[in-house]
Amino acid sequence: MKNLEVSVDFMDFPPAHMCDGENTSPRITIGGLEASSVAIMVFNPSMRGVFSYCAWLIWDLPAVNVIPAGIPQGKMVTSPVSGLQGLNDAGEIGYTGPCPLPGQTHRYLFRVWGLDDFLEIAAGSNKNQLKAAMHDHILQYGETEAVATRRVA
Repeated sequence: MKNLEVSVDFMDFPPAHMCDGENTSPRITIGGLEASSVAIMVFNPSMRGVFSYCAWLIWDLPAVNVIPAGIPQGKMVTSPVSGLQGLNDAGEIGYTGPCPLPGQTHRYLFRVWGLDDFLEIAAGSNKNQLKAAMHDHILQYGETEAVATRRVA
């Protein structure tokens, strides 16, 4: 399996991508992509009491090197890029920005898969359904991380 070079434009989440800011999805850059489609899942392994809290899942993205920021909520999106989004662990469809308790810092993992085809899975599916659908289609993988800290008021 070939590695992907994955990056976001920050190491510390800016307010634009956090729950008490604009709560918009960040831009994700993907290097070395040689696939037909892309799937992304964002996890917060820092959340206590949850094994792998999933803050965002989106798939059937075109194989492009930059996933633009600001992908709107909704099961099916067409702009600024097309794709299908699923039910995250906050019970929302689409991106949910970091929201640690004031004074806490949480780590977020951006996991990106290059797939051999678009997936036959319904929009609104959950992380386990997405993982199962991707199982035999993964050609490439890469990840990056960033931290989110909420200031004490």
